[in-house]
Parts: sequence; structure tokens; C-alpha cells
Amino acid sequence: MKKFRHLGWVAAILPAVFACDNYEMPPIIPQTGSNITNPANGTAIVLEKDGAEEATLEFTLTAADFGTEGVSKYELEMDLPAANFSAPVKLGETDTNFIEVNVAELNEALLAKGLAFEVASDVAFRVKATFDQPMSPIYGETLTLKVTPYDATVAFPVMHVPGDYQGWDPSNLMTVLYSENFDNKFKGVVHIIGGSREFKFTEGPNWDVNYGDTGANNTLDRDGDNIKVAADGTYEINVDLTAKTYTIGAVKRWGIVGSATAGGWDADTPMNAFDKATNSLKITTDLKAGEFKFRANNNWDNNFGGSNGELTAGGPNIAVASAGNYTITLFFGPEGIATYTLVKN
Repeated sequence: MKKFRHLGWVAAILPAVFACDNYEMPPIIPQTGSNITNPANGTAIVLEKDGAEEATLEFTLTAADFGTEGVSKYELEMDLPAANFSAPVKLGETDTNFIEVNVAELNEALLAKGLAFEVASDVAFRVKATFDQPMSPIYGETLTLKVTPYDATVAFPVMHVPGDYQGWDPSNLMTVLYSENFDNKFKGVVHIIGGSREFKFTEGPNWDVNYGDTGANNTLDRDGDNIKVAADGTYEINVDLTAKTYTIGAVKRWGIVGSATAGGWDADTPMNAFDKATNSLKITTDLKAGEFKFRANNNWDNNFGGSNGELTAGGPNIAVASAGNYTITLFFGPEGIATYTLVKN
């Protein structure tokens, strides 16, 4: 009984002991993002084509405050207001209070976002601040400018795909993937037909920086082993250069089908010839007066039609005015654009 009385006494004083200790929450460190002070919010800017390659726009920034000592770095991001920075484009970086943005590069990024040239449109900008300590980035307030881009062909950043199928030539500017959002993520369609079906990725039109996959685990390794697909055909390839990962879609084997072709609307006539210089499929065949479309894997899941050299997914039948021997090509470019040629021999 003595033991039980002793334990009860201890239990009785425990609440009093803990009541004397006041637990204090750790202080919350205030943080302030970097904001753009110039140009001012709502400023209208018209981009000029003449001299755009050398011209710059200067953005002035305030300093971010992470609440402790260290070094901050700043990135200027751009997106359309409705997108809410879901796929921002990085326009520049600095460790000072200003960032210079090349006019031509900004214009390309705006057109890649789908803005019409010669039309003033709202564009959102913000600053992403990072720190030399293990802390999350912080973002400043959004600045909206009314920017008018000029007419130009968008030069998307590219990832080269040299391989045995095209002669291991990294300088071939047709066998490339495109970064359509200027975000280090590349995608494109490549026809890997013939040879060993091995390939690699390069950052430029040379072998200076190249990636393979040592271990075949869909992770990019600098100077790694060649990547290989199992069968000849057309592949959609995606590369995330920041994450150093890649994916290869299911194989597609394209052909033509329709009343103008030998197989009618029931069976594809395969496009087995590959032109490595243009990264296009080709077929030379006799056609009847009638119609045809491009179709993959002998079914309608993936098909293209159109007119005047332009194709759309599921588009209208392509007319063949008169019977004869024709050479037909099929090409896939950036942004899912597909084109064709139909030439009578």
C-alpha cells in the first residue's frame, strides 16, 4: 500500500510542475518577396522588330527579405494572366536589382504563348527569389503590362535527337524536339526507322553535351549509354531537361487510306520510306481519283486530313483530282502541327 500512496503523490504534483512551464512558440520570421518597380504596372510596351536581337527591356527590382543573412538570386517569370503562372517562362536572372530582357526572346515567348502579333495584350510578370540557404523560393507581386509583339517566326529552343536512324548527325535541325513553352521541357515526333534504332539527346548541334540512359530507367545520364526502341516506327518523345527524365510514347506506323488508295477505306498502304534530311515519311504510289487520309496503326485512333498542305487531327478527306503516280510526304513539326505534300510524278 505504501507504494501506491507514493505514486499517487507523484501524480498529484505533476500537473503543478508542468503548469509552471510556459511553452513559447518559435518566432515567425517575416519574409518579403521581390517586386518590379519599373516599368510601372499597366505600362503599354510595343516591341519593335528592327534591332530586336540587340535591344533589351530593363526591369528594376526591389530586394527580397528572407528574414536572415544570406545571398538572394532573382528570376523574372512571364505568363498570360489567365494561366496564373502554371507554365511560366523564365526571361532572365540576376543577383542585382535589375534584369535585362532581350526583345527578340520576349517576342518569341509571347508568340509561343499564342498571342497575336500587332495586337496589344495583357502579360503578367513576377519575380521568383531564391536563397543560398535551404529555404523555399518566395514570389513578389504580379505586374501586368500591355505588350504588343511583332510578327516573327517563333524559334523554339530545341533538343537534338541524333541516332543511327539519321546517321548519328546532331547537326540535323529537322530531327529535334521543341520546348514550346521555353521551359526546358521538350517534345516532338521522331521517325526511328532503320539501323540499330539507337539514339541519344544533345543540347546543341554537336556532341559537346549529350545524354544517354545508363541503366535503361528513363533517367538521362551525361555521356550515358545509347537509348534504343524495340521496333521501327514513329515515336512521340518528351524530355524534361531540368529533371533529367524522358518518356517515349507507343509506336505508330503511318499509312494512307481511302478511296484513292489500293486498299480503299479498309486497309492502310504503309509509308515505309523515311527521309532523314527532313524527318518526314514518304511514299510513292499509284492513286485513283478519289480521297485519302493519313492513319496510324490501321485504325482511326490517330488520323489526319486537310487541304493545301495543312493537316488537322480528324480533319477532312484529302482530294485526289486525277489518277496517276504520286509522291506523298508527311511531316510533324512543333505545337502538334502536321503538314503534307502531294506531288504527281
